[in-house]
Amino acid sequence: MPPTASHTPTVLLAEDDRAIRNALERALTLEGYRVTAVADGVEALAQAHRSRPDVLVLDVMMPGIDGLQVCRVLRAEGDRTPVLMLTALVETADRIAGLDAGADDYVVKPFDVEEVFARLRALLRRAAPASAPAPGPASAPAPGSASAPAPGTVEPAARGAAPETTGTHGRSGTPGRTGAANGRPGASAAGRFVEAAGLRMDPRARRAWRGRRELELTRTEFELLELLIRNAGIVLDHSTIYDRIWGYDFGPGSKNLAVYVGYLRRKLDEPGAPQLIHTVRGVGYVLRED
Repeated sequence: MPPTASHTPTVLLAEDDRAIRNALERALTLEGYRVTAVADGVEALAQAHRSRPDVLVLDVMMPGIDGLQVCRVLRAEGDRTPVLMLTALVETADRIAGLDAGADDYVVKPFDVEEVFARLRALLRRAAPASAPAPGPASAPAPGSASAPAPGTVEPAARGAAPETTGTHGRSGTPGRTGAANGRPGASAAGRFVEAAGLRMDPRARRAWRGRRELELTRTEFELLELLIRNAGIVLDHSTIYDRIWGYDFGPGSKNLAVYVGYLRRKLDEPGAPQLIHTVRGVGYVLRED
């Protein structure tokens, strides 16, 4: 969880530029984090193996083992600790390389430290409930119960899987709380599976397929695809997706969502098969078969 009076998250910071490292370490400490700062990727891996942090902040371009290699090693070991990349590389291909390595988010240098704080809070909110099993359909609160969300509201994403939402007012990106049982077209849940547009997901096992082909997805890709499947045929606006997946709206200037959608499309696309994720210019994205 983000810093609170009862919890101090640990941050492993790897940055070879001493001035940036010292300044960011001081800022994070003042913000309430417990920070371990190292100067290169070798030290970062050693420290991560000694004591697993709550979140890693890795500079991409470090001598020897760089941030991308650190991330790849940790992911290969099955370590799913959230990773925020610091990078001076602004090309889309460079950002995709970081996401491909397993990073969860990135900040481009020079950065505003408040943006770093916001992205860390979002990553920690998403990661906090990840150790608990995702609730099945039977465990969803009954309408009108004390724990059920009020009608017309959006329940925050939790336990690593976005709850179902669907538009109830005919407006793009204005989801309300209804489900497959209410006759919503597109997505359907049969037991533990969620299906739409030829895609099938098992949220509990964190597995997804297009037809018979299993998809290799990062955590963020999985959550984004699940949100789209649960809202198949409904246009979700940018701010809704940012809020549900990242817990924070990074504003109209951010390319983070576009990068993830592009990367997810490449994993979904098949020769001769229809494209599934469509851009609604100026609004957002929708999952549907043409």
